Amino acid sequence: MALLALSLGNPLSILSGIDFVLIGQLTMLALVVISGPAVVFLLALRGGDL
Repeated sequence: MALLALSLGNPLSILSGIDFVLIGQLTMLALVVISGPAVVFLLALRGGDL
């Protein structure tokens, strides 16, 4: 029974150690950094102008 409690407690302690705010901020930063060159690339492909 103690082994079952230990195995159920382990995933919770792993999840509590993850900083989800930091992951969210880094994801948003990556989206902003990637979107700039992506817009320029798409405009260059279409031969468009802003």
